[in-house]
Amino acid sequence: MGKNKIAFVVIRYGKNINGGAEYHCRMLAERLVSYYDVDVLTTCVTNYATAENVLAAGIEDINGVAVRRFPVDPINRLQRDIFLRKASKAHKLRRFLYRIGILKCVAKIFPNWNYKEEWEMKALQGYPFYSSELNKYVMEHKDEYKTFIPVNIIESPSFYTALNVPEKTIIIPTLHEMSVSFWSVLTHVMTKVAYIAFNTTAEERLAENIFGSHLAPHSVVGVGIELPQSADWETTRLKYNLPSEYLLFVGRIEPGKLHRIFSYFTAYKQKYPSSHLKLVMVGGLTYGKEPFSHPDILYTGFVSDEEKRTIIQHARIVINPSKFESLSLILLEAMNDEKPMLVNGKCAVLKEHCIKSNRAALYYTSKKTFLKNLYQMDSDKELCEEMGVKGKAYVKENYQWNKIISSLIAIIEKTGKK
Repeated sequence: MGKNKIAFVVIRYGKNINGGAEYHCRMLAERLVSYYDVDVLTTCVTNYATAENVLAAGIEDINGVAVRRFPVDPINRLQRDIFLRKASKAHKLRRFLYRIGILKCVAKIFPNWNYKEEWEMKALQGYPFYSSELNKYVMEHKDEYKTFIPVNIIESPSFYTALNVPEKTIIIPTLHEMSVSFWSVLTHVMTKVAYIAFNTTAEERLAENIFGSHLAPHSVVGVGIELPQSADWETTRLKYNLPSEYLLFVGRIEPGKLHRIFSYFTAYKQKYPSSHLKLVMVGGLTYGKEPFSHPDILYTGFVSDEEKRTIIQHARIVINPSKFESLSLILLEAMNDEKPMLVNGKCAVLKEHCIKSNRAALYYTSKKTFLKNLYQMDSDKELCEEMGVKGKAYVKENYQWNKIISSLIAIIEKTGKK
């Protein structure tokens, strides 16, 4: 008897794709090929910013995973913006109710919202990554799969899969407190799917407060980390002209991920001119051009996994300035290599990591606390070493693959019996 077939759904997929949800999907998919025939339903896009079809449509085998690529539809920004304006009252109302602390109670009485949902649906069809062909494939082939696992519910391929086959869907939502999380249409997904696998308790709590007691069955499953071999440090250092002491950011270089980091770091260098610390930026650039020109800020571009690891291992401090995280793989990777973390405390998930790890990471909520905490870490190597030890222990205790994969398989098997 052959293996059961499952399908992950994600906007981009591949070894050289730079993105947390995409990497998360790849790690899970490749670890499940021993248990299932694993497909990944994705698009022909490589660049997150342009969302243009670049790769050929069709099937590609990547490490035992059958990657099925579908072209995205043309982006209709005018349509999207018109329909978003028509729909805006819905998510603004729901977000207001959330911020005054009563949305959870309201959702108990009204679990599914129809207010402005027709405009939200039309807006989604004008967004990047919308693929009518991918949606059609799911509907025509849904009986072939035991379950579908969409990653990042705010992206249209994941959303439409969950909406069209909720009884077979296990969502990994990677939910943030963003306006799209309060759309009416999400209430129909988050209350009707078979299961929701959250990354952290902070993300789970956010969902419970938005969707209330009618939230679909759920738990915290999480994800582990990959540990590639390190590239030769001296070769990597010379290749990218890396300094001896640096604060490191790794990820997509875009406004949503870099909340005020450039102005805060510039202020730090002005206040503490004797500091040798430089800021190294690693990752794909989604700005139109490099958004920095400071002599102490260096940009490497995209690097290999092996180069990334050695760059992390030789950093003084690693930073995550994003306000929108559902886990933060870079935090876990840095902690595993005993690197102290500095994170944006306005992100509940990152703040939770700081607390649960017994301050293996420090958080800031303003320029003042950023300057204070960075100086403390920059000037106290013993503190950084202590934080590194705590971080490694935190990852070992909470993010082990055997436990995560066992939990996910149990959910898949339970879902498949329905």
